Parts: sequence; structure tokens; C-alpha cells
Amino acid sequence: MIDLKGEEDFEGNFEDRSRDLQAEIEAGRIAEALVFASSQPVSEGFLAERLPEKTDVHAIMLRLKEQYAPRGVNLVQVEGAWAFRTAADLSFVIRRDDNEVKKLSRAALEVLAIIAYHQPVTRAEIEDIRGVQTSRGTLDVLMEAGWVRFRGRRRTPGRPVTLGTTRDFLDHFGLEELRDLPGLEELKGAGLLSGRIPANFNIPSPLMNDELTEDEDPITQMDLEELGLLAPRGTSED
Repeated sequence: MIDLKGEEDFEGNFEDRSRDLQAEIEAGRIAEALVFASSQPVSEGFLAERLPEKTDVHAIMLRLKEQYAPRGVNLVQVEGAWAFRTAADLSFVIRRDDNEVKKLSRAALEVLAIIAYHQPVTRAEIEDIRGVQTSRGTLDVLMEAGWVRFRGRRRTPGRPVTLGTTRDFLDHFGLEELRDLPGLEELKGAGLLSGRIPANFNIPSPLMNDELTEDEDPITQMDLEELGLLAPRGTSED
């Protein structure tokens, strides 16, 4: 005797799985289009707002990342957001345009490295580490490149501004997050550190997230005006 009910259940389950698979494929296509159309890395929160309810956005993105891994364009994660980038092994064939950030000076590279590893860090702390004064022009170059930003204000006398890196910094150097910064042994292997460095020399572990620390206050409207980043309220710029 044929079990018609069992056959109907099987067909029903098959149809459900088929619909689920089609829904996943469509969600992947939408996510792919959204990331491709954006000039900036796209957060999973942004994608979740535009994909069908209950979509596992992270799982969708990991599958897309795997699909693009062998291609000339890769899907990469940058500080929790997603972007399409030229495969690292093909970057040499891409012609850079005239708007590329000019080559950084040695001083700018030193300051950028200190900020990356020691953030949140103040200008005075940078100068203490380097042993020399840091010109405003050096910081301006890093900020114009979009790699360094004002984070907050330190809860110490004078309330100095703290500096940190940006998502564009991670994106430019091919890092998913700050913990991917090279460690001491990697820097030695790349020839970026002398073999005669002091025995007690160490590189601090970078921040694991971008949140303000306990000794930092957020930057306010008044702070931005004081730093010259905004025109004072009640006035207008020409």
C-alpha cells in the first residue's frame, strides 16, 4: 500500500527547501548589488535593513566572500563592513589615478604607525615616543588622506585631543580590523625593524574595538568649533 501522506510530506518539505534556497540566492544577489554600488564599505546593519526579514546577513556575506575568493575582485571585510577590492596579487596591474595620496614622508609614516598601535594617543604622547616635535602639517597630511581622525578628549588637565585611525586606514592597508596589524616578528621579517633593537622593545597590542576608553570623553560641537573643524554657532561661512 502506498503511503500517500508520506509522499505529500516529502514533496512539501522539498518545496519548502527549494523556496528557502531561492530566497537565499535572491538575498545574496541583493547584498552583492548593494556592496557593488557603494563607494564605501557597507555595514551588515545597512544590509539587514534592505534584505528580507530574518535573513542571516553574516552567513550570506561569508558565502559571497568564498565565491569571490578565486576571482580578480574579492569581497573583503573591513572593520565589520564589506567592500569589493582588487585581489591583492593583482594590485600591481591597476593604474593609480592622479588623485592618489602622495608618498608619505618618514615623519608621517612614524606618526601614523604610533597612532595605529598606541591609539588613543595624544600629540604630546606621540612626541614623547618619537623624541621630537610633531608638526601640524604632518597630522594634516594624515587627516587629509582620511587615515587619522580625532577620537575624543583625554580626561586629564588641558583635556588634550586623542587621535586614532579610521576605517579608510584599514581599507587602504588591506586590514579587516586593528588586531590584523603586523606584530613584532612580522615587522622584523619584513625588514622594517633593525636586528639590533633593544631587548625590552615591544609593540603594544592595538585596540580590539573603536569605542572610547574610560579616560576619554566624546568630542562635542563646542570641541569641534574650538579645533576649527566647524564654524561657531550663530555665524556662517562665506
